[in-house]
Amino acid sequence: MIMSFLSLITHAQISTNTEENTITVESAPDMEILSYGKTVIVKKEVKGVLAIGADIIIEGRVEGDVAAIGGSVIQKENAYIGGDVIILGGKYKPESADPMRNEGKETVMYAGYEEELRDLTQNPSQIFSPSISLDFLAQRIISALFWFVISIAFSTIAPGAVSRATAKLKLSSTKVIAIGFFAFLATTVCLIGSFSVLPNYISAVFGMMAFLMLLLAYVFGRVTLNVSFGKLIQKHLLSEKNQSETLAIFIGVVVWTLLLSIPYLWTFALLALFSAGIGLVLTARTPHAWKTK
Repeated sequence: MIMSFLSLITHAQISTNTEENTITVESAPDMEILSYGKTVIVKKEVKGVLAIGADIIIEGRVEGDVAAIGGSVIQKENAYIGGDVIILGGKYKPESADPMRNEGKETVMYAGYEEELRDLTQNPSQIFSPSISLDFLAQRIISALFWFVISIAFSTIAPGAVSRATAKLKLSSTKVIAIGFFAFLATTVCLIGSFSVLPNYISAVFGMMAFLMLLLAYVFGRVTLNVSFGKLIQKHLLSEKNQSETLAIFIGVVVWTLLLSIPYLWTFALLALFSAGIGLVLTARTPHAWKTK
């Protein structure tokens, strides 16, 4: 899939080679090219380039920014880049010792996971259905141990908060998750809108606040659901004398780790965790509303 944001398409000179999986840009001074899975080669000039899952080769001029996700940026000997160079999962490879760049522009690069990001962009469905391997199983085991420790620590430090949240979830789980879901949806919409409307520094602050809120809500929701599910399963499967808080947490962690490992189903489980966590946080100060009549 190839997409281009155009301002004057009639003056653009762009060709695609399916066999070589490349896009060649001869002259497109008013265009910002977005390529998905195809290497972009800039021969003469272009306004800006973003490549996802492929490399960018600059032989001519790019007046604006150049960004690659899951690929590298290669700047030839006499090529020019006027904006920033941003690379996630790749490398910046200038062929000249003193590459032609606009003074004051930045190079932001994270070189890890290049092949993984490239594979993900070439086959995006694997994010919903990951392949079962030893690495995948090891990650699941480490994740389960991590959340077991976090849940034990949280239940020890703040037993009252976890107990109240578990009781609240037991009384009206549908209402809690519904409130959390709509709050999550509203936060996402407002966050996207802020990047289009607000100044960059304000939208960045807003984005950071939203990220921290979602992170804390996810942790609290995950811990609460670990305890809640563990106690529920423990109650029905084990005798009363064999029940314990630690065992309940362990069972809950295993159950949620398995749910988050099932292809396609894990997306709904993750949404439920976010929704439950946000709902519990938003309803934390209305305890009387949850009492049974």
